[in-house]
Amino acid sequence: MESAVVASPAVIKVAAICGSLRKASFNRGLLRSAVEISERSANGMQVELIDVSPLPMINTDLEVDGRFPPAVEAFRRKVLEADSILFASPEYNYSVAPPLKNAIDWGSRPPNVWAGKAAAIVSAGGGFGGGRAQYHLRQIGVFVDLHFINKPEFVVNAFQPPTKFDGEGNLVDPETKERLKQVLQALHRLTLQLQGR
Repeated sequence: MESAVVASPAVIKVAAICGSLRKASFNRGLLRSAVEISERSANGMQVELIDVSPLPMINTDLEVDGRFPPAVEAFRRKVLEADSILFASPEYNYSVAPPLKNAIDWGSRPPNVWAGKAAAIVSAGGGFGGGRAQYHLRQIGVFVDLHFINKPEFVVNAFQPPTKFDGEGNLVDPETKERLKQVLQALHRLTLQLQGR
């Protein structure tokens, strides 16, 4: 009698990149929660938070003999090894935060490490919850050849009840965690689709 072979879900590596450098950032809290969700209930995903704080401001004078500064090389390697990208960024003056734009710019230097990857955006803040920054990031993504999920959209007004985050920036609202899980599931599906798996 033949034994049945049960296929395990395809595991994808997700590079999670935060546009805020603050330790208690709500956006960083969203990414920490995404890591926890992937470890507990989002089968087939391995989410790793990639720190952009060591990156120098983009300056092509720092590229010597076709090589980037060590921190940039390490960052680019992490992005290249990932199957998809999860961005979280506050909104600064209707746009993405400078640390995130700097990271995107370093990654886009030839050869572009973003090209062809699936991506998703989450954000938390006041007012529109970072929605305008998300739209600007989508525009940037067109040029660097990222493929964003369209639904579900995820913005959180962090200052409206019920409480979404604790004093250390950790996501504590169960409904928001469930919405975040849905984003991860959509990112998983798009990643597999783009990879032909």
